[in-house]
Amino acid sequence: MARTKHDTFTMLEYEHNYLGMGKKYIAGVDEVGRGPLAGPVVVACVIMPLDDEDIIQGVNDSKKVSEKNREILCDKIMQKALAYKIEWADEKVIDEINILQATKNCMQKAIDGMEIPPDVVLIDAVKLNCKYPIEPIIKGDAKSYSIACASIVAKVTRDRYMVEMSGKYPDYDFASNKGYGSAKHIEALKSVGPCPIHRRSFIKNFVGQED
Repeated sequence: MARTKHDTFTMLEYEHNYLGMGKKYIAGVDEVGRGPLAGPVVVACVIMPLDDEDIIQGVNDSKKVSEKNREILCDKIMQKALAYKIEWADEKVIDEINILQATKNCMQKAIDGMEIPPDVVLIDAVKLNCKYPIEPIIKGDAKSYSIACASIVAKVTRDRYMVEMSGKYPDYDFASNKGYGSAKHIEALKSVGPCPIHRRSFIKNFVGQED
């Protein structure tokens, strides 16, 4: 089978290794939203069918896929997934326990909440104490099909929420920046102040004092 410059089949090395070991249910886990000034961190865990005819072409690290294609791919992934679970932690939790711990907690909840217990979990870089075997993979969303699928689901879920919040808090341009520190967002923070979904622990450099 001919391969294109980016071919989703080239992202299946980890999955094929575990299939060769007799593992059947290989979960991919990824998060989106550790860096923004506002909104939640979102985690997705997915178990995808891995027969060649079931592979969704075009899947890649969510940052490398256009917004339009992410939306299309997300719907395909959620339709085809053998199981998936989405968890998130809002700005209050992030401020209370810090972003890394909030992310790890969401990952743990997502893995534990799967309807199909995974035989192994591929995860983007983060190390977890888990009852299932875990392989952290640096830049895993660009190397593993399963992690990339999770990356897309998490990204689209979070983006849709931030677009919704943009209607509620129009000053900050959340529909465009998704809560990240764009120039317009930071200017609004300085002139208008924070809104309820801002992470107070993230915005201390941009506002005089916390509410």
